[in-house]
Formats: sequence, C-alpha cells, structure tokens
Amino acid sequence: MNENANEHNDIHNLERDGKQIILIGTAHVSRHSAQLVSDTIASEQPDTVCVELCSNRLSSIRDKDRWQNMDIVKIIKEKKALMLFMNLLLASFQKKIADKFGIKPGQEMINAITAAEKSGAAIIPADREIQTTLSRIWRGMGFWEKTKLLFSMVLSFGQSDDIEEADIEKMKHQDILQSLLSEIKEDHPIIGEVLINERDQFLAQSIRSAPGEKIVAVVGAAHVPGILKYIEQETPIDLEALKTLPASGQVGKILKWLIPGLIVMLFVVGFLMEGKGAGTDMIWIWVLANGLFAGIGALIALAHPYTICSSIVAAPLTSLNPMIAAGWVAGLVEAFARKPKVRDLEAIPEDITTVKGFWRNNVTRILLVVVFTNLGSSIGTMTALPLMIKLLS
Repeated sequence: MNENANEHNDIHNLERDGKQIILIGTAHVSRHSAQLVSDTIASEQPDTVCVELCSNRLSSIRDKDRWQNMDIVKIIKEKKALMLFMNLLLASFQKKIADKFGIKPGQEMINAITAAEKSGAAIIPADREIQTTLSRIWRGMGFWEKTKLLFSMVLSFGQSDDIEEADIEKMKHQDILQSLLSEIKEDHPIIGEVLINERDQFLAQSIRSAPGEKIVAVVGAAHVPGILKYIEQETPIDLEALKTLPASGQVGKILKWLIPGLIVMLFVVGFLMEGKGAGTDMIWIWVLANGLFAGIGALIALAHPYTICSSIVAAPLTSLNPMIAAGWVAGLVEAFARKPKVRDLEAIPEDITTVKGFWRNNVTRILLVVVFTNLGSSIGTMTALPLMIKLLS
C-alpha cells in the first residue's frame, strides 16, 4: 500500500488492491470540512463515495419526515426505547454544537452525498449500525456502569455551551460520541474498543472492499489512524463478527433468574423460619421499595398520574419476571395516556436541544418514563434485598 497525505493532513491518498482510495478526515461540525468534502469529490470524480454513516443514518438524512413516521409504541414493545433515547442524546449534543456555529449536524456527510449524486458516484454507507455499536457497549457493562453512562450522557447537555469555534478543530481528533462520553471513557475501556477500534476495522474493510477503481471515503478524523492501520492489513476483516451482538454472559443469564428466585426463596424462608409476621413484612418491604422507587422514577420523568400509578403497581411484579420491565409497562401507559401528536414528532429535532424540551415533548418524555422507571425499579430491588435479609438475622 502506498500513502501520501496532503499538506493539511486532512486528505490521505492510498493505493490498495489496484484501487485509488482518497481518505478525507473531517470534523463533524466544521464548515471547513464540509467545503473540503464537496471540493474533493467535485475535482476527483470518483466511482464510489464511502461515508461514515450506517444504512439507517443514511436513510434518515434522505428522509426528511423520518420523525413523523416513528411508531413509539412499536419501539417500546421491541425493547428499543433505551437505544432510541441514547441516539437522541447523541443527536442533541451534535445539533447544539452545530446550531451554535451555524452549520447543520453532519454537514460534511450531507455534502458528500450531494456531491456524489451530482457526479454520478455510487454511495456506500461504510459504518456499522449505530444500534449495534451502542448495544455492544451496553452489553459489556455492569449495572452501575450503565447507570453512570446514562447520567453522563444526560449531564452532557451543558457541555456544548462551553465549546468555542476554535475547539471544533480539536474535536477532529475525537468521535462525536467519544466527545460526549469523555467523562467516563477513561474508566471504561470497552467504550474506546467498541466505539473507535471496532468501527475503525469496520470502516477500513468497507472502504477497501467498495466497488470502483477510485474511491473517496469521508470519515471523522478520529478514525483516520485506525483506518490507515487496518486497510494495510493483508487479512480481510470479518464484518459479520463485528455486527454480531455478544451473547449475554453466563453470569448475566444466571443472575437474570437467580435474583427473582432468591427473592421468592426469601419470602418462603421468612414465612417458614420467622413466621407469618416476618414473611408479611418481607412482602411489604419488597412492594414498597420497588413501587416507591419506580414511582419516583416516573415522577422525575413528569409522567401522567395514570403512568405513575401503573409503575408503582407493576414494579413489584415485573421485578420478579426477567422477561418484563416496569419501564416498558409505564412507557406503554404513558403512550396511551398522552398519545403523541404530529406536532410532537415534528418538534423532536428542536426539543432535543434542551432539557426542558426533552421533558415537554410527548415522544421523548415517554422514553424518559421508560428509562427512569426501569432505573427506579432496579434501585428498589437493590434496596429491598438487604432489608429482607436483615429480617432473617
């Protein structure tokens, strides 16, 4: 492989397997990067343009009405509410920065698509699906790591307010999601591994296997070093392995059923060893702790009164069933109690830029209900267990 970089180190010219690859490293919210992409594709007239987008994100850019077509009830039933919530937090972070400097989020990718269409080049979404990436991070974390991740993403709302335009060039050395998670990525190596290293491999293989003799690839500058490294490898990278969600570990599978089993056993032991009074107290501790904290979670999300009541009732029962979560029940109740209207769907792009907007919009509030009710129910379980065990001593 031969490589030459231009004087600004934004463009790398490669020769690989008889193909000419022009790799452009960009900042995702930079006017300079957006213009560089347009100019390069117009001058090079490539056969193929690879963009750092997955197929879903490419479709969302092309489909201006994607929010209006969203089925929030279906998302909850398919257990995708948390992933959508995290996606919206990422979109919020990027849009706030972009709005601050008068440029659309991902303008360089939009320019790449427009320039490719104008030149007649094929467009290849070269990135892994973001849902897969987030799911691989999520499954590699424990409960408290997941909790910390969620709170870090929520607290990131204020980060973009402190960023100056001069900082945009510095952000070229970080992935947008990496910037969002900067507070915790040092403590959790899995974030860097899945978010950067795995995607470097995925992007490299997608680019090197793209059709055409001349390929322009538009990627975030944070990925350029890794892509250059993996494109040089002789052995092809297995994309299917990088798409696969890791199976839940044996410990996770065991705990999934062990905790409800332990709780039921505690009830039985309480009645048999300590008598009816202790057994009844255990049940009340369980019901009150789960119901109270789940209700607090729904209340924090400013849920409908019906939703708060349903979360209080559902949590003690769903916590004993690994197949159902209190947040899913509460989310569905909220969706029917405050059915999102077309204006809520249309307002999502603007509402996600503020904390108030997240809580005001009926769609995003449903996601908050799911997340906070589930979190409250989990805290309730962890609170109840030691109190129940204490009754046996």
